[in-house]
Amino acid sequence: MKGTINSGTITGFSIRFLIMFVIAVFCGFSALYGADRTPIDVNLIIDGSKAFSDSKEEITSWVNSRLDAILAEGDRVTIWNAGSISRVVYTGSINSNTDRENAKKTIRDFTGTGETADFAGALREAVSKQNADFNYTLLISASSENLSSALSGPQANLFRFSKVEDFSAWRAIVVGIGIDAKVRKASASFFGSN
Repeated sequence: MKGTINSGTITGFSIRFLIMFVIAVFCGFSALYGADRTPIDVNLIIDGSKAFSDSKEEITSWVNSRLDAILAEGDRVTIWNAGSISRVVYTGSINSNTDRENAKKTIRDFTGTGETADFAGALREAVSKQNADFNYTLLISASSENLSSALSGPQANLFRFSKVEDFSAWRAIVVGIGIDAKVRKASASFFGSN
């Protein structure tokens, strides 16, 4: 997953684009943590393979604390079990602490079976169900093999603007669904072109 950058390939344009991308992502995601914001769609796609079981406690704890940090009243949450076939295991709006706890209980009760994780199917469905101006999509992968198939499949372009956080046996990936147009617009505005 980690790569190196050849110093000979970095140009002034690349550096400006990278800086603009970081600014655009920071500005876009910082709205998640504001108290007064419009509701967002939160997509949580969890590895439904047996590999999930090995890290279940750590993943569950981390994901539930992340949901506590980002969810606000009115947000819509959809949780996928990306097993051999992805399926929605929870969907609902967060209008009370009970709603928040129901979403977190779904994660605590989550189990993984089988050898594969259908991340591509869950991502495809998440893209097709975009309702809000801003979507926060968090993909949890407990298996490098399952993730590599998603990175080389038809949804690979969704990972172009993503943030990866590595843990001992799993990864959390914020997938930039719908952000590519926003980045292009911000870049065009920054560089003064249309």
